Amino acid sequence: MDYEGLNPVFPLTNAHVMTIAGAFWLRKRDTKHALATSEPRLFSVAPKTKLLGYCCIDPVDKERPTLIVVHGLESSSESPDVVNIAEKTILARMNVVRLNLRNCGDTMRLSPTLYNAGNSADILAVVKELREHDGLRNIFVVGYSLGGNIVVKLVGELGTDAAKYISGVCAISPAIDLAACVDVMNRGFNRIYAQRFLISLKAKIRKKHKIQMSIPLEPLKRVKTVRAFDDLYTAPDAGFKDAAEYYEKSSAIKLLDKIAVPCLIITAKDDPLVPFSQFEGDALKNNSNITLLAPSYGGHAGFINRNKHEDAHHALDAGIVLDRFWAENRVLQFCDLIHRGRYGAHNI
Repeated sequence: MDYEGLNPVFPLTNAHVMTIAGAFWLRKRDTKHALATSEPRLFSVAPKTKLLGYCCIDPVDKERPTLIVVHGLESSSESPDVVNIAEKTILARMNVVRLNLRNCGDTMRLSPTLYNAGNSADILAVVKELREHDGLRNIFVVGYSLGGNIVVKLVGELGTDAAKYISGVCAISPAIDLAACVDVMNRGFNRIYAQRFLISLKAKIRKKHKIQMSIPLEPLKRVKTVRAFDDLYTAPDAGFKDAAEYYEKSSAIKLLDKIAVPCLIITAKDDPLVPFSQFEGDALKNNSNITLLAPSYGGHAGFINRNKHEDAHHALDAGIVLDRFWAENRVLQFCDLIHRGRYGAHNI
């Protein structure tokens, strides 16, 4: 399904400008409410492993929709896009959980292992706790980039059982073919993004080594690419023999035909880090549970509209606050429509 609902102003029609702007654009909305009303909470997801989440949950209304937000590579619950969508979620009278993946958001001591793109079981553990401990029944999950792969992989693995736990899943610029996404980082301007990721990943290994001496520092000297980092650190830490096996077994693309709950995928045709060819296969096209929104522009997780009035025709009664951040608006609309029993691919 083609969708041209995003109308960016020049120079945001350049994929790299849009990508960078999406990461650094100053939000005009005051997001202090989302930060001030959130309570830190530890979720046990595996032996000796906890995830830190920041939760804003109504203790009374168990039917209120809940959105779990999963960040991308070398990001955290404090990133501007995560906080911004959390603020809009709260204003739309929904619960929200801003989740940190393993070792992210200054949580080095909470897990002996690193995070990786296949950690879907971690998200399921959080969902189950919210259902069993908090009594929540209407849970949605949204993931950005690497986090998008994780959440799509989760519902693909669950198949028809996913509906027992999750009402719907959203993925913004999801890296569902990990090998293809990592390889494209070695081309042209993308090397700038790769080096930025590597600086952060290497710094994390050095910090982890101080806490956990079993994490070796010597291999860092041989790390020149993201694939090399995954080969020497991510893959063996996760129990894979090498990066190739890690990518093969952790990519959500091979599970698209198994998805049996509403799934919204938002990706730009000009995304410099996630090749659009990943979304052109028959498995996605033939699965009616998946809605693909693919504007020509948007970069990688940017999706900044010309102005908030461009989205005026999408205004709903649920209190969704519309702004320039088109993809976030679509996620909130998706959750609201499902909650109210009005969901259909035609009205997103």
